[in-house]
This record gives sequence, C-alpha cells and structure tokens, in this order.
Amino acid sequence: MVVIILESVPTSVRGELTRWMLELKAGVFIGNLSALVRDMLWKMVCSKMRDGAGMLIYNAANEQGLSIRFSGNTSRRVEDFEGLLLIRHPQTPKTTGE
Repeated sequence: MVVIILESVPTSVRGELTRWMLELKAGVFIGNLSALVRDMLWKMVCSKMRDGAGMLIYNAANEQGLSIRFSGNTSRRVEDFEGLLLIRHPQTPKTTGE
C-alpha cells in the first residue's frame, strides 16, 4: 500500500496522481503500486511541486512495516529514533493568560 500526502502543490500534480491512485481527500492519495511505479511517481511529484510539500508512506520490511519519505517544507517532520520513525508536530507558541 502506498500513501502520498501533498500540501500546496499545483493542481496538475494532483491530477496526474489520480491516474494511478485514489484521492481520498484533497491532497491525500492511496493506491497499491509496484516499487518502480511508486518511485517514478514520487520523482515526478518532487520535480513539479514548486513551493509545495509532500510525504510518501509505503510498506517496508522493518519493525514498523513502513517507510516514510518527505520533500519540501511539510507541516510535520519525521524523526528517526534508533530505527523507529515518529512524527513531530510543530510547536505552537504558548500564550500567557493574564
């Protein structure tokens, strides 16, 4: 299974992905692709995303059973903690309630 999540990419990129994958929600794609097709689509997405960002999540032979790649300035970050992939959310500044 392959999941691609896109943020702020041209609509033409999303249109090209719909030829291979289902768009569950704006910018969220899912499909069952071979490794070759997955890598070719990801390369196309990265080359055409302009100022956008994206994440690629796919099956892998590791403890978590998945691997994650990202490109551009995504709103979330992937952190590798001794082989365990975790998602880091951006911190929002705390305001003092006076």
